[in-house]
Amino acid sequence: MEDDVPTPEQIEADPGLIIDKLDAWLDGFFRLIPNIAVALVLLAIFVALGLAVAFSIRRLARNRRRADLGAVVGSVIKWIVWLAGALLALTVVTPSLRPGDLIAGLGIGSVAIGFAFKDILQNLLSGILLLIRQPFQVGDQISVGTFEGTVEHIETRATLIRTYDGRRVVIPNAEVYTDAVTVNTAFAARRSQQDFPVSLHDDWSRAVEVALQAARGVDGVTADPAPDAQAQDIDSLSKIVRVRWWTEPTQKDVIATASRVRLAVEGALTGAGFTLPRRTDLHLDGRLSRDDDG
Repeated sequence: MEDDVPTPEQIEADPGLIIDKLDAWLDGFFRLIPNIAVALVLLAIFVALGLAVAFSIRRLARNRRRADLGAVVGSVIKWIVWLAGALLALTVVTPSLRPGDLIAGLGIGSVAIGFAFKDILQNLLSGILLLIRQPFQVGDQISVGTFEGTVEHIETRATLIRTYDGRRVVIPNAEVYTDAVTVNTAFAARRSQQDFPVSLHDDWSRAVEVALQAARGVDGVTADPAPDAQAQDIDSLSKIVRVRWWTEPTQKDVIATASRVRLAVEGALTGAGFTLPRRTDLHLDGRLSRDDDG
């Protein structure tokens, strides 16, 4: 066995072989220079084409007031054009590489890429669907999970909202698309309500009328739909007068008008001689209480 192991004296370096190999590589490189030049020019053309297509899509979408959709679609198409240019340039550099082989390899690789970038691709697709279907738009005020604010942008990965206290929340598009979203500004008006208690000895029907007249005169309360007041409930301490009114749907208008209604109705009731034994919470989000008939 020891006779089979070559000794240092038996190992001979052949510098000529190394030089020949390097020379062959250099010759191959120089022969490929024209192909590389053509490939670079071709790649530059596709880069410029991708940028031009993306710019055209964005401008068209901007003219149709769909700027975020144009930005997302333009970016996706730009990368597709660039990838096609890179594959074509690669076949020019190495003519032995057939386009069919590249496409087959790309198909296999796309499966691996899909698994590796599952969340990114899911958010991208969700963002495109949100922009196409438009359940809400930039500028709408929405509530997603525990977050609520104004939509700033819908990007390839996430939806950006600005909260009412001036913070930015970045929510993944897949979460926005699959979760329940409340669009507070979807319609032209939004309803709020307030319960006002009066004494058990007070005239209930008159209290309803006084409260309704006070609500009608408040700035910000819409005439159509008009406000209404109801003799809502009675307990051991008081009779409840429920006042409901409609305002502009933005959070600023809802809160400001609710404050004016609260002050106006309470002032009108006390001014008319009614006793207010207690107060209840104001429902600003428009959700109905259990005993509300709609």
